[in-house]
Amino acid sequence: MQITVTTWNINSVRYRIDLVAKFIKAVRPDVLCLQETKCPDDAFPRKRFKRLGYEHIALNGQKGYHGVVVLSRLPFESTAIRDYCGKSDCRHVAIVLGERAGLKDPITLHNFYVPAGGDIPDPAVNAKFAHKLSFLDEMHLNEALRPAPSARAIMVGDLNVAPLECDVWSHKQLLSVVSHTPIECEKLLRLQKAGGWVDAVRNKVPEPTKLFTWWSYRSPDWTKSDRGRRLDHIWTSDKLADRVSAIGVVRDYRSARRPSDHVPVTATLEL
Repeated sequence: MQITVTTWNINSVRYRIDLVAKFIKAVRPDVLCLQETKCPDDAFPRKRFKRLGYEHIALNGQKGYHGVVVLSRLPFESTAIRDYCGKSDCRHVAIVLGERAGLKDPITLHNFYVPAGGDIPDPAVNAKFAHKLSFLDEMHLNEALRPAPSARAIMVGDLNVAPLECDVWSHKQLLSVVSHTPIECEKLLRLQKAGGWVDAVRNKVPEPTKLFTWWSYRSPDWTKSDRGRRLDHIWTSDKLADRVSAIGVVRDYRSARRPSDHVPVTATLEL
């Protein structure tokens, strides 16, 4: 059985619904995880997604900011939401795929939108950066993000950290820029190690090859400068690591009409 999982920070699902529909028609992922949906649950365009074949929807959204959703062609066994740092700001949703999806052994999938962290990489003067660091610390301590050796689990999302030197256009110039500062990279890699997570993307596109999933809106010609960062991730538990047969990063969507500043990342798993 083959399952495809896509993660994409869409930066407003209602504003970019036609772009998402275009991607769905082209790629048809079994599971589509979106971040920064910026949409309360009661206003989410359920009918449009159901017409596109996504009958199963796990939402955690609010008006104007943040928000995550898992859209699936496969039925869920269960869904869950967890708040972090004492805030109900809609940054996590999890689902379990099991027998109803045709799987003998269940798979737990977590979809995250980690705080961006603002512009100043100093938690003493920037509350947004302090929140980001606390969020990563709380993820590290969360036992639910430490799957057992026999467990099948996936974690995806806009983790808002480019942890490796080849995940940014210039390691030296971005060392003091939020998303690639040493403290953020250390915390994300510590979380990955504690959970035994395998970076599925880097397993298929190993260092030192540069690979980006985000390009700033501030860049007048993103294709020419290619000053990107890899902020969007797909991790698997060790049990699933050798089941990932392909990774796709569709850069062309950054040049779409009214694009997100992120592009979709898709993993194909052979189960």
